[in-house]
Amino acid sequence: MTITELKNTLNLHPDKKLRFVLPDKRAIPAHFHITEVGHVRKDFIDCGGTFRSVSNCVLQAWVAENDEDHALEAGKLGKILSLAGKLLPSDELTVEVEFEAPYISQFPIEAVEVAGDALVFQLTTKHTDCLAKEQCGLEGASSCCSEESGCC
Repeated sequence: MTITELKNTLNLHPDKKLRFVLPDKRAIPAHFHITEVGHVRKDFIDCGGTFRSVSNCVLQAWVAENDEDHALEAGKLGKILSLAGKLLPSDELTVEVEFEAPYISQFPIEAVEVAGDALVFQLTTKHTDCLAKEQCGLEGASSCCSEESGCC
């Protein structure tokens, strides 16, 4: 989901509560806070020698142990995203939710649905991949880290 898609969804349902469901079907506790909206850029060289860059918008979700009455509504997150617009280079960045579950991970938003009084966001996982399979002799392979390839 891009920032544009997220903003549009939030603006259509400003009074809805927000729920985030992790890939293992557990929900982030409903009293989470969005403590950061960030632009994360990763510049790297792949194992085939190509320089690459990826950028994302990352929403950090944090759960306070002593604040179980907190519930973030869509309109509030929309306002937070508007403020963050000054640091985000594009509204076409994909959005990920960073959460400690139990390790700090970033989960792309895969889908959203309206369910009663809430917007329920389904989060998915990220995976590693070889971006130079042709140079590594691994067309069709699922991993570039085999001893036979010698490139990783």
